[in-house]
Amino acid sequence: MKRLMIVDDALIMRMKIREIATKAGWTVVAEAPNGAEAVRLFDEHHPDMVTLDMVMPEMDGLSALKAIRSSHPAANVVMVSAVNQKEKLRECITAGAVDFIVKPFDPEQLQAFFERFHRDM
Repeated sequence: MKRLMIVDDALIMRMKIREIATKAGWTVVAEAPNGAEAVRLFDEHHPDMVTLDMVMPEMDGLSALKAIRSSHPAANVVMVSAVNQKEKLRECITAGAVDFIVKPFDPEQLQAFFERFHRDM
């Protein structure tokens, strides 16, 4: 079973992603409400994938991505972002994000995304 960490400052968003990922065969091993906690939890749990929100308190998604990838260059980090943050998403891809999910997302498309990554990893 593939292991997932979900990072988003909105509890409802973490709950939605958890529900969809679980249906697609993932085990959620950790959740974090900000980037600083995400970096700490990644070191503790070493998930197969991280979904990482862009805009969060304490440490934003781009900073967390850079911190995670500096310690774990092979980390699979998928950015989660609103459509109006395309320039930031480009920065994230350059910094090592493997993909991105646009909010608001369609649950069926997100499930297909998780299923595809589950097969391909």
